[in-house]
Amino acid sequence: MSDKTDLSLLWDFGDPAASESRFRGVLDTPEAQADPAFRAEVLTQIARALGLQSKLEEARSVLDEASELLPPESSASAWVEIERGRIENSSGNPQEARQHFLEAWAGARRREQEALAIDAAHMIAIVSDEAESLAWNQKALELASESADPKARRWTASLLNNIGWTHHSAGRFSEALVAFERALEARLAQGQAEPTRIAKWCVARCLRSLGRVEEALARLRDIEGQADDGFVDEEIGECLWTLGRREESRAHFTQAFDKLSKVPGLAQNEPERLQSLRDRAG
Repeated sequence: MSDKTDLSLLWDFGDPAASESRFRGVLDTPEAQADPAFRAEVLTQIARALGLQSKLEEARSVLDEASELLPPESSASAWVEIERGRIENSSGNPQEARQHFLEAWAGARRREQEALAIDAAHMIAIVSDEAESLAWNQKALELASESADPKARRWTASLLNNIGWTHHSAGRFSEALVAFERALEARLAQGQAEPTRIAKWCVARCLRSLGRVEEALARLRDIEGQADDGFVDEEIGECLWTLGRREESRAHFTQAFDKLSKVPGLAQNEPERLQSLRDRAG
């Protein structure tokens, strides 16, 4: 169906339970009742929402239901594969996830589902080592840049961000900065305030890694009042600390600790980060 409901508009990744509810509402529409492939696609998004709520077994069951609906060579087949991959990755099975992502990539490319192919490529990058991750993100970026599909082109900023962090993690800070600045340009062109603010933070973080700390601090001051963000507080504190302005930094570390200690998963995954903030707080 060329005029089918755009399911991407129903997503709020910050509230997967509400998203799930909206997708379940679509199942009751005549559109989903009449078109098995579309109904299967809706089920894949329900599964993704369940996965984001850590309801992994329920998500698997929903994907099994979607699979049973699919006719041969269905346009929804790649959706099932990518969501199976996400569930397996969330379950701690990256190699099994990778196989599903590769199937999703191949199926989406075969059916010219460019935005879905890009999503699959970026997921392959997530479960790959550094060199392969960079290659898959570059492949996805090329597809996004060449695509006439607005949904595919919207991936450009996210992919540049991922490429930037891959370079940054490897200590290639100059290459990272180029990617982050290109990502910021793409965000500015899209005109969305929150992603643009985050892109500006990434540029500032990379500038600090390059030793351009005064520039980094100036960039952070520009976004400091735009949101109540512990990551901005933390980075301002790091810049001030590096510049020897230790007493001035302590209030920012205090705010950062108070906010970031409440971020789900951060205390478990990066306890040393929070301890460093606590140690330097005022």
